Amino acid sequence: MKIAFIGLGNMGGGMAANLVKAGHDVRAFDLSEVALAQAKDNGCLTFTTAQEAVQGVEAVVSMLPNGGIVERVYTSDVIGHVPAGAVLLDCSTIDVATARKVVEAAEAAGYAMVDAPVSGGIAAANGGTLTFMVGGTDEAFGRAEPILQAMGKAVIHAGGAGTGQAAKICNNMLLGIHMIGTCEAFAMAQKLGLDPQTFYDISSVSSGQCWSMTSYCPVPGVGPQSPSDNDYQGGFATGLMLKDLKLAMEAAETAGVDTRMGRRAKEIYEAFDAAGNSTRDFSAVITEL
Repeated sequence: MKIAFIGLGNMGGGMAANLVKAGHDVRAFDLSEVALAQAKDNGCLTFTTAQEAVQGVEAVVSMLPNGGIVERVYTSDVIGHVPAGAVLLDCSTIDVATARKVVEAAEAAGYAMVDAPVSGGIAAANGGTLTFMVGGTDEAFGRAEPILQAMGKAVIHAGGAGTGQAAKICNNMLLGIHMIGTCEAFAMAQKLGLDPQTFYDISSVSSGQCWSMTSYCPVPGVGPQSPSDNDYQGGFATGLMLKDLKLAMEAAETAGVDTRMGRRAKEIYEAFDAAGNSTRDFSAVITEL
């Protein structure tokens, strides 16, 4: 299949490469010359504008920084420029309202479109083991699913347009809360004289077990390999976690939901980010405790 890929950052670059590995003809665009050069090395055909990249394709996949950019790219460079009948897949993490607005605009122009944000981080993007949470019609999901499967281990239809984004921000709000709690528990255990590995051995098979402990432990040398073992480099940046928590709080306010733990997690990550930790993995918040 001929696929345009727009947005070749830390996540998008690996995703585009996996589409090439799956046998697709990938036409890539990014504002970064470095990202374009890497995409070319990975087997993509590169272009200097998004409008050029989408010419003649059967599908468009995007991985962009925020909702404003997603709306601008689709309304200016994709809708009306990509051939009729193409399926559009936005894998960015953005607000629910903008996701639905863009999907509505695409559908009004005769395209099938899904919002399909991801979970898994850079390693999963490179390894093709992402989880996709997909919002859209049954028809749009059916057309998007084979493309997403080339980049992930799980592709889940969450419901109508915008529900992929809803699933993503709810999941990451829970992740942010869990990580802070895990960090606090390890910090307290150490202050009380308990060895971190011993606490891990106990809690990982007890009621306190959670993904932040057993799969992504914030303490170096404890549990499976994680960013904490690499001085908190790589993984899921604090700035990205903060972005998702802000989106979650905006959605909670719109929906009238009391998310006091989510709000407190946002405040903690805001302070951590402001202290110069935006690019460090979000588990590095343990260093402040």
